[in-house]
Amino acid sequence: MQKGKKMKAEHTDMPISRQKKRREFFHNLFDIRSDMMAYEELDQMMKENTIIHGANMWILIMAILIASIGLNVNSTAVIIGAMLISPLMSGILTMGYSLATSNLTMLRRAFERFGIQVIISLITSTVYFLLSPLDIPTDEMIARTSPTLWDVLIALFGGIAGGIGNTRKEKSNVIPGVAIATALMPPLCTTGYGFATMQPRFIFGAFYLFLINSLFIMLSTALITKLMRVPVHEDIDEIKQKKVGHLIVVITIMTVVPSILIGASQVYQIVMEQNINNYLKNEFIFEETQVVQSESDILNHEISVSLVGTQISKDVMERLEQELPKYNLEGYKLRITQNKILENDDKEKVTIAVQENTIQDLQKQIEAKQKENDEMSTELSKRVDCKELSECAVQIFDMLSSCYCGIMSGSEGEYILLVGTAEKALSKKEEQILKNWLMAETGLPKAKLQISY
Repeated sequence: MQKGKKMKAEHTDMPISRQKKRREFFHNLFDIRSDMMAYEELDQMMKENTIIHGANMWILIMAILIASIGLNVNSTAVIIGAMLISPLMSGILTMGYSLATSNLTMLRRAFERFGIQVIISLITSTVYFLLSPLDIPTDEMIARTSPTLWDVLIALFGGIAGGIGNTRKEKSNVIPGVAIATALMPPLCTTGYGFATMQPRFIFGAFYLFLINSLFIMLSTALITKLMRVPVHEDIDEIKQKKVGHLIVVITIMTVVPSILIGASQVYQIVMEQNINNYLKNEFIFEETQVVQSESDILNHEISVSLVGTQISKDVMERLEQELPKYNLEGYKLRITQNKILENDDKEKVTIAVQENTIQDLQKQIEAKQKENDEMSTELSKRVDCKELSECAVQIFDMLSSCYCGIMSGSEGEYILLVGTAEKALSKKEEQILKNWLMAETGLPKAKLQISY
């Protein structure tokens, strides 16, 4: 009897032991405090991050120059390299840590250091872009002018990863990875470009992105510091602490709201465009009639469709309008233009009409591109005085008897062309020197010579 009771007790203990092991497994799997630094070491490291070192400032200046060059020549690899070099991240992590531990003295010092770094970065990038002959915005610059909610989330998750990685006993590649993902350097350099060229879009858009990244990295670092149970600073002024907390809340709300609105607008536009495409694809299916062109105006809730072939009836048009709510297009106006093919309407003529319309679209694209090139050429001509350049060329290069310069446009883009005469043939070295001088004076990537002797 006693043996039976003993076996029963052992049987009931087995599930409890398994549950305990399962809890221990998941605890160890997600525990962020097991391999963290000692609190004293962590606090000392954060204090050192508030000290301004000359070496760090020079590294920051070099990183800013590298990032500015990468933005200027549209090189992603160069920009990534600059982000890996930049020492900006440590200051933001320190601000988050001091905020969580209520160390207002450390917070003030970290903020001062970070502010000095930002000012130096803006001055350096502005000076670079003032001196750079390339002042046309690149895709890398434009991409930093429209921050959205997604940038908030990237900074938030990046800050959490950075806060965890920065407190480990053994350092890893977390901090460099966060620096790349959250992109602090490119928007700061783009702001400098905005100051250099006096373009508010680049100044406010890029600096807003920089503020979003900095603020949410700081806040997520503070959150992680709290979760790791780092002791709060002993000398706490509760009134000051509350004021700082209220200020952080206000700044966070003011920062995140515009990004939410911009992100919501972009998402709405993408969703509506997808709905319109599905509507046209599924509903405008006819045997002898084909859609040759469609345009949508999401702002004014209008869809314009151009048809070619056999004209559709009013009943069909009414049915098409009734199907709009099915695709979440309530309130949209449908405008249909019917182009009837006279004499022997058939599929071949419909196909020809579609091809002709495609050619017209391509011609419009070519004309728009040509107009854009002409505008760029006009803008470039305003910056480059070709007459003055020609006179300088004759004065500097004795081998030229006369010359004329002009900005040309070709399949490879803009280039400077020099047409002139010389007493004797120029050597390859002399031609290259002349080309290099022309490119340096105009800021164009290519130069061509047509010199007669």
